[in-house]
Amino acid sequence: MNLFKKKRREAARQDIQLVQAERSPHMLSDALPDNVTPIEKELYDRLRYAVPIVDAALMKIVRLTGGFRVVCSDERFQPMLERFAENVPVGLTGISLQTFADSYLDSLLTYGSAIVADPNEKRIAGLYLGDVSKVEVTEGSDPLSRKYLLRMPGGKLRELAHPERIVYSELTGKRSLLRGLPSLSSILLRIYQCIGQNFDRAGNVRYAVTYKPDKDSGDAVWSRERAVQIAREWADGMNSSRYGQVKDFVAVGDIDIKVIGAENQLFDTNVPVRQLLEQITAKLSIPPFLLGLNWNSTERMSAQQSDILTSELEYYRRIITPVIRGICNSFLCSEGINAVCSVEWDIINLQDETELAEARLKNAQAREIEMRLDAAARQD
Repeated sequence: MNLFKKKRREAARQDIQLVQAERSPHMLSDALPDNVTPIEKELYDRLRYAVPIVDAALMKIVRLTGGFRVVCSDERFQPMLERFAENVPVGLTGISLQTFADSYLDSLLTYGSAIVADPNEKRIAGLYLGDVSKVEVTEGSDPLSRKYLLRMPGGKLRELAHPERIVYSELTGKRSLLRGLPSLSSILLRIYQCIGQNFDRAGNVRYAVTYKPDKDSGDAVWSRERAVQIAREWADGMNSSRYGQVKDFVAVGDIDIKVIGAENQLFDTNVPVRQLLEQITAKLSIPPFLLGLNWNSTERMSAQQSDILTSELEYYRRIITPVIRGICNSFLCSEGINAVCSVEWDIINLQDETELAEARLKNAQAREIEMRLDAAARQD
């Protein structure tokens, strides 16, 4: 008897089973490789792909940095330098020095460093934006010289023969602007994944039609046939609504129709999502409304925000300026021209048009008052 009781207990334990939920392959924690490269290139590429707001913020920074103009110290060669800046090939499809600067800054923000090489020996025939994950920069023979090592497929390092053809830049500490965001982005993606699963379970309206036959009237004998008929008619009514035809469901007996999941409410995720997005936008130094995050009814860029963002853009300009100047100086030197190049950036304008119009009006009024005072002083 004890053996039979033991079997019953084991059978009862198997009535309840735990099913492991599927995890989304788009989670950053699942997408990370086991061995991340030193500059975490693949990590940041996947981060920009998985979180569109991060990619949009970096593209905004590149665009807000603005354009520039190269100026030659010798005016005779200014047209030649401008033609070079407008027509220099960049990679496979890019043309112009402005295209190179945009791509260079994008790599600098994403990976914390950027590298460009000139494949020609005698003159600059084009610019190639290299893959920073394949190049290792180390100290050369002295603390002020650099040595570039190329990572080969087998894992070996090979020193590049012509480091003078390479231009390399880093952000402060060689830290990417996206450093620290993968953990926050993983939480954000997990929340979005849960929202999608909840809408799959409760968002799509489904109905539960329950037929309760009357035992006293003998309906229980035909309960199976009537249930099949009710299911067929209900499905026909639901399918007809897709084509704009409305059919009423009429039945005799005790039939109960309820919406599955109507009693459950979806969780409010506005607060945690906003907290995570605030951390991300604070790291990227971009005003939220520029990314489509209208958290206030009348949100606009204040003067303090404009000054802070302008200082951020000026910092990126200070990093790119020596690179552009070095490329142009190399071009002038390859052409046998004893001159140097300077870079003039466009004025960063982040103020509202109404404020600019008011400022111009006040300046015009001030000049008019000064002219009247000068005229009155002359007459006296």
